[in-house]
Amino acid sequence: MSDDATAFVPGHVTGFFSAHPADDPAVAGSRGAGLTLSHGVTVTVEPAQETTVSLDGEAVEMPPVADVLRALDATAAVDAESDLPLGAGFGVSGAMALGTALAANAVFSCGRSENELVTLAHVAEVRAGTGLGDVVAQARGGMPIRIDPGAPAHGRMDGIPARPEIEYVAFGGLSTADVLSGDTTALTAAGETALEELRAEPTLDRFVAESRRFARDAGLLTDRVEAAIDDVRAAGGDGSMAMLGETVFAVGSGLSDAGYDPERCRVHPAGATLLSE
Repeated sequence: MSDDATAFVPGHVTGFFSAHPADDPAVAGSRGAGLTLSHGVTVTVEPAQETTVSLDGEAVEMPPVADVLRALDATAAVDAESDLPLGAGFGVSGAMALGTALAANAVFSCGRSENELVTLAHVAEVRAGTGLGDVVAQARGGMPIRIDPGAPAHGRMDGIPARPEIEYVAFGGLSTADVLSGDTTALTAAGETALEELRAEPTLDRFVAESRRFARDAGLLTDRVEAAIDDVRAAGGDGSMAMLGETVFAVGSGLSDAGYDPERCRVHPAGATLLSE
């Protein structure tokens, strides 16, 4: 057992998705597509007398992280740092769960494989109602297409071979649990259509266009998000809404050109990584 270990997990923006519940949380999840970000979450795990979780120096309640530690029979202090806002559609909770799984596996010499650790984090997210597809996407990196729902043993994945620069503005958060607990018929239909169109033409432009259409057809656009997307397009750029958050992302300098003051990063080339142990 080592003193501590640190993992980095890229943020993840879902452009569109369809929800697929199941009795087995390893099988449950979502189909859809998104992009991982060079802005992410760095998670450090060290043994402790009792489990504590902090984000940017503040104690937080993070059920998926606690669930992962219980599954690994580990008691630890988990310290996460991130440039990304919590609850705004960047997969921060999924990143913390996956980073905890990778780092705790190293610290406590659990001997689990990558797929096993991704599954633990995915199951923890599904159980908590905080995400359906972020973890498997963050484990892969790039611009992942989730063909099947579920953890790695159950879900096929593909991807868009592109690594563009990304800008984003977060106006606020939306509750994933609230959205998914309502009627998801229109959302699922829109997500299935978007996935079919993207698989027929797996390009960056098609991804953004289908993401924008999904946000509209699923009835998820807020006034601020819709106005910002319209501004980006009027300035000659393209963008859409992050699922699920009151957040707009744009390719290249779309938000800057539209007069906003966005955060800037790019698509991350790889998935979650253990940095040190």
